[in-house]
Order: sequence, then C-alpha cells, then structure tokens
Amino acid sequence: MTHEKVLIVEDEENERTGLAELISAWGYRTETARDGQEGMDKVVQWSPAIIITDLKMPRMGGMELLERLSEQSQTMAVIVVTAQGTIDSAVHAMRMGAYDYVQKPIDTNRLRTILQNASALLGTRVELEVTRRKLRDSGSLGSLVGASKKMQEIFRLTEMVAPSTASVLITGASGTGKELVARTIHELSPRKNRPFVPINCAAIPETLIESEIFGHEKGAFTGALERRTGCFELAEGGTLLLDEIGEMPIATQAKLLRVLEDRKLRRLGSRVETTVDVRVLAATNKVPEEAVANGELRQDLYYRLNVFNIHMPPLREHKEDIPDLVHTLLAEMSAKHSRKVATVSEAVLNVFNNYSWPGNVRELRNTLERAVIVCEGGVIETKHLPPGFGQSTVRAAANDPDAVRLGVGTTVEEAEKLLILKTLEATSNNKTRAAEILGISLKTLHNKLKEYGNAAGDGGPGKEDEV
Repeated sequence: MTHEKVLIVEDEENERTGLAELISAWGYRTETARDGQEGMDKVVQWSPAIIITDLKMPRMGGMELLERLSEQSQTMAVIVVTAQGTIDSAVHAMRMGAYDYVQKPIDTNRLRTILQNASALLGTRVELEVTRRKLRDSGSLGSLVGASKKMQEIFRLTEMVAPSTASVLITGASGTGKELVARTIHELSPRKNRPFVPINCAAIPETLIESEIFGHEKGAFTGALERRTGCFELAEGGTLLLDEIGEMPIATQAKLLRVLEDRKLRRLGSRVETTVDVRVLAATNKVPEEAVANGELRQDLYYRLNVFNIHMPPLREHKEDIPDLVHTLLAEMSAKHSRKVATVSEAVLNVFNNYSWPGNVRELRNTLERAVIVCEGGVIETKHLPPGFGQSTVRAAANDPDAVRLGVGTTVEEAEKLLILKTLEATSNNKTRAAEILGISLKTLHNKLKEYGNAAGDGGPGKEDEV
C-alpha cells in the first residue's frame, strides 16, 4: 500500500532527519524543509498530503505557514509540533486550521496514530464532496434537517469542522438538536467507524461522575467491587460528547482539562496512566461566558473546548423548517410505531407555525409521536394534538389565566421562582417537561425547587419521564 507524502518542516537538523527516518520506516514518502519559507516552496513543488511543522522557526514559523496555506486554499492536513507547556499555541493553531498537534518530546505512538487518522481524512474528503451535493439537493445533513439560512450555516460549520480533530463546543437551548450535531460531526469524520459515546453530565450524581468519565479500579472506593471502564476508554479511537458540560463539578473539570492536554488519564484508584485517542465534543444550554463568570465552568477548560463553536438556534427562529422537520419526523415515528401516517393537515401546520415551541425540535418530535400513536388515518388533524396544545406555556396576555404577572419592584429571584412554579403548574407538575420549556436541565430545576422548599412538590414526587 502506498502511503501519502509527508513534509517535515523543522529547523533543528537532528530532529528533522530523525523524524524523516522514522516516518519513512512507517511507509510514508517524506521530504524535509528547514523553515516555513522553504516549506512553502516544497508545497508548490511536491504537493504533500500531510505537513508536520514546528511552530518556532527562523524566517517563517509554523503559524505563518498555516496562514499562507490558508490564503492559497491548500487543504493538506497540518500537524503542529509544540514545546512542553505551550498548549495555548497548539489550540490557536487548530483554530487556524491545523489538523492536530504533538508535544515535544514527541510520543511516537501518538504521532503514528495522528498520521493514520490524517490519512483517513484524505479519503473522507471525497465523501464530503458527495455530502455537499446532497445538501444542495435535499436540505439535510445526517440527521439534521432544514433549508433555512440558519440551518444551512449549521451545516456549513459542521461540514467544515468534522474532518479535523478540533474540540467543538455546541451551544443552544434544550431540545435544539445539539446531540444531533455532535453525532453528525462524528459520522462525517475519519473516526466514524469507531464509537460515539454521549454522556449527560447533568444526569449523573456528583459522587459518580469521575468514575463514569475516567473509570475506576476495584476497591477504589466503597462499592467499587470491580474495575469499571470510563467513557474516555469506551470512546477510544472515536468521539466523546460531554453534554451539559456546565453541570460538571469544578474539581472534575480540572481533571478533564489535564486529560485533554496530555491525552492521558488515570482511573480512580490506579497508579498507572493510560493513553487515550479520543475527540472530545461538548454541549451546553447555558451561555458559556455567563457560566464562566458564575463559576460554573472553568475558564481554561472553556478556552480548551471552544476551539470551534456551533450555536443551535431555537425553533421559533427558523419556523420555515417546520414542514421539512414534520415530514422527516413523521417518517421516523410511523416506522417506529408501525403506522402509515404520511402528513399533517393545513390546520395543524398553521397551529405549528403560530406556536413558540419552548421545547424546540424535541417538543415537536414528542408532539408528533403522540399524534402518530392516536391517529387512525394517514393525516394528523388538530384533534390528534395534545389537549390545549399551544396554550400550555406561560404567556403575558392580560386576560390569560396562565400568565405570570410581575409588579414593579419584583426581584429577579422572585420572578424566576414565579415563572418556574407557574410552568410546573401548567405541566401538571411534570418536571421533565417543565425543564424543557424553561430551557434548563432537570438537575437545575431540582436544585431550584430545593431552594424554594419544594413548594411545587407537595403533591408528590412529580412525573419525571413523561414528555
């Protein structure tokens, strides 16, 4: 098998020749350059598929080389070599388009893995061109659907970042499709044949989250009766999604940051470090800058995860996508429940277009799933929608019995409490549904109710799973 051309740009002669010999022994064709200027000349003359470049060099360093390649629309995979303790430079290089980075002294096993992944990336580019054509024809990308400008921009960003190894922070309200974006990034990446492992940080008790993420050895703590493999190791070679990253305890965030920078982890109770090759994606329904300011998200972790940002808009901001979403979701739900429901009536579509969708696409999915189950024909009518649909959210109309009325002088804390309790009342104390409408996690809702002395929970524990 013929391997790709690899150009090594390094000013230290011993390191340059040593890398060339090592990479040649792995079956790649190699060329070398003493700095970025000579590297650009070799790019023109030799057309390498992969470039390994030091950042600090005379005449032209690695950053300027990246800029020149970008200006000339060169699409080869660039791997930057950075000195120990200069991770910030590597992260900056990845924001500029670098594929990945290695630290000095170079871990040869890690470098070989990166080269293999970069080679797989070259084959992925053909698939991406096919994807671009599908986008133009159908207005869909993986499980994502939408022909609106907002969704087309999401598709563009997803397609752009998928082939790299860059961390991605996906933001947006609950139910907007953040996990779908993460899955699509994984499916369009060279890691697509390896595991995709999502973990919801808000759904795991603080006492167990480190064990879930990093794993533990037998006897590491009371109840640890056997060794447990953490999510990082389960996702080896693939992609790990840390959903609701803002709900992760600060101490765990510090350990996560070290794993992201060193690519090594230590199971709880273990003295041995394990090398991991995992791409990390993160998602949050919070405004990240506010989470940092409130002490809920470490600033250094935020910068490390936010190499690339994709923001999912609420459904009310791209209602023109509702017909396409309805068509896609109906096909999915009809197959799931063995029904033959093909479409919705014009009246139902009008209701959907006039509704604010506080629960976003997830709420639309749940609404359609219920309608498919109760519909006996092929068309969903308004009678198949949930009772009072479109009127159950908190509104501000003066004659609306469900409205939350705030007097002058009401504090923000009091207004928040009134809104939460009124939403719970409107959802018959269904906490999961209320959390979706409010755009907060279930864990956050429970914490708020504890602050209020469980004022809304007197009638019982509430319904957690009905949506």
